[in-house]
Amino acid sequence: MLKRVLLALGLMTATLAHADNPVVVIETNKGEITVELWQDKAPITVENFLRYADNNLYEGLIFHRVIPGFMVQGGGYDENMMELSPYSPIENEASAEVPNNRGTLAMARTNVVDSATSQFFINLVDNDFLNHVSTAPHEYGYAVFGSVIEGMDVVDSIAEVETRRRGAHQNMPVEAVVIESVTRQ
Repeated sequence: MLKRVLLALGLMTATLAHADNPVVVIETNKGEITVELWQDKAPITVENFLRYADNNLYEGLIFHRVIPGFMVQGGGYDENMMELSPYSPIENEASAEVPNNRGTLAMARTNVVDSATSQFFINLVDNDFLNHVSTAPHEYGYAVFGSVIEGMDVVDSIAEVETRRRGAHQNMPVEAVVIESVTRQ
């Protein structure tokens, strides 16, 4: 109901994929990013993301990997590069019907198909090479579970920060881009 009122007042700019999909605000030190989570398309992934958000586990974490023309990634480390102790990995819900297009959120993972935990990324461009093609591990893809509906300018500004190598981490912002909170609307 609130989402429909906000749309009618012009306070939200995107059409909703499904009326029951949750909306969250990712507050960063660079500004707010409002995201619709596609519970209807990736229920396990959305439940996982909301578990971290509802328990305030994203607070104080950073966007630790920023690659212009590709994506911005966060949700795993704090400013001191102390790693969040995540919940168990979840099933990968990657689907060819839900591509890694500009402005979508997807789960970061290792080379193991079902290894996603807390880290997520926001696609800066259409990243077709990250899409699900088959069940072969190298073609499984990355599970998209939402889309930025407001604040893509904030995401683009994050993509413009100066980065460097820090220890084993490449493409890390010189000045921390901090996730201050992730809250449901």
